[in-house]
Amino acid sequence: MEEIQEARAELKYARISSRKVKIVADLVRGKNVDEALAIMKFTPKASTEILEKLLKSAIANAENNHGMSHEKLYISEIYANQRTNT
Repeated sequence: MEEIQEARAELKYARISSRKVKIVADLVRGKNVDEALAIMKFTPKASTEILEKLLKSAIANAENNHGMSHEKLYISEIYANQRTNT
């Protein structure tokens, strides 16, 4: 049985509402990384700049830390949660 490798990137304390981020996240979920970057480049939303930077970080993590091939990378999960003030 082959182990499924996963690379992650996480952003905490972004100064943007999760509702705005979810709009773009829904557009790119399930896409390969090149297609997702192209979608973000041409989507005029406030969160695209933040998500593009985060996606590039996840790609770099996958390539450098896990030895994954860029061509096989896709976005399996992407979500934005609201932080609670405690």
